[in-house]
Amino acid sequence: MLEVLRKYVSDESLIKHCIAVAGIMREVARELKEDEELWWKLGLLHDIDHELTKGDMSRHGVLGEEILLKEGFRDIAELVKRHNHVLFENYEKPVEIALQASDSISGLIIACALVKGGKITDVSVKTIKKKFKEKSFAAGCDRERIRLIEKIMPLEKFYEVALRGVVSVKNDLGLS
Repeated sequence: MLEVLRKYVSDESLIKHCIAVAGIMREVARELKEDEELWWKLGLLHDIDHELTKGDMSRHGVLGEEILLKEGFRDIAELVKRHNHVLFENYEKPVEIALQASDSISGLIIACALVKGGKITDVSVKTIKKKFKEKSFAAGCDRERIRLIEKIMPLEKFYEVALRGVVSVKNDLGLS
């Protein structure tokens, strides 16, 4: 699957973001007793069209769906399209809620690790909770999208699960 992502994405930081989201999604799926492989795949490929759309939110996700259908990923194509929170809202399915929250919290957790010298193992739930409250820290991480997770699990539990997810892929992210 990583080779499919790399076919459309060359920016290493975007690839790392996708890997981080995939790690978080897999852990959330495990916690909710959902399909871990499907949720991993969705997390990994959710931004497959990001470079091609150049930030055009009227096309982001829509093009991703087309690419994924062409590449044979019918099982996640519509979910990728619907993850564009500018075009869609009212997320009710656990997988959609988890993707919104995971997409946003991944940057917050990685930023926490970076201020600790790249040591994700030094990041705690307490750290994430504190930094979540600091609006200026990792300001691009949409706290409201993270809070959507409260429809399916407590926020503090999500911090724990998301942190486990990032730790699970730390080598791929260049973290220690």
